[in-house]
Amino acid sequence: METTRVTPDIWMFTFAVGQSYAVRLQDGRGWALVDTGLPGNEGPVLDALAGLGARPQDVRDIVLTHYHFDHTGSAAALAAATGARVLAGAADAPVIRGELPEPPPVLQEWEIPLFESVQAGLADVPPAQPCGVDRELVDGDVLDWGEEVRVVAVPGHTDGSVALHLTSSGVLFTGDTIANVQQLMPGVFNTDLQQTIASFHRQAALDVRTACFGHGAPIVGGAGEALRAAAEALTAAHQDGTTDSCP
Repeated sequence: METTRVTPDIWMFTFAVGQSYAVRLQDGRGWALVDTGLPGNEGPVLDALAGLGARPQDVRDIVLTHYHFDHTGSAAALAAATGARVLAGAADAPVIRGELPEPPPVLQEWEIPLFESVQAGLADVPPAQPCGVDRELVDGDVLDWGEEVRVVAVPGHTDGSVALHLTSSGVLFTGDTIANVQQLMPGVFNTDLQQTIASFHRQAALDVRTACFGHGAPIVGGAGEALRAAAEALTAAHQDGTTDSCP
């Protein structure tokens, strides 16, 4: 696992697949995690936090942006180790708890070989253990991390995907609804691509300076402008009828 400082109060943990974030809360209120990485990463995450001066009990919240196991895989173990409450979108919570099976993605033709390749690469990774969800999040919910954190419902990648908008510092955690892999684009392997695109546009309209993605490098400074330009390109592609044919 690699640790990268994104802002003075945000660090990114990069795993074999995907990434998560540690956020130092304002006013000495502790720490939060946004996603937890693949199963088996609780040790590296706790070690990285210790290197940042955070004790396990300092972790207050674990927010899961959606139910895919590269984001929830270490959630149960980290919740047990830290005592943190776990928060997730209401529609995804039953899957995270293990009460419902994970709905399969609706793949575009070009995604099929990519999906098969990713699945093959993760064949030896154990499944995520069911994790309790202490609070089910809905659109407009507000968390207090020493600054307002507004929950933004961004369905499409999964039904219950959520983004987090730190309104004072202008930070956006997009989960997998937006990726920054070679270019800004909607995330892949969605349950509803058109909903994902609508969620992309919704996030692009926010007042954002820093954007942190589930996959790809964060954008620090000018993120809002970059997201809006990418959203305009999506609109143009849709009008040309090319949205569904290429990433």
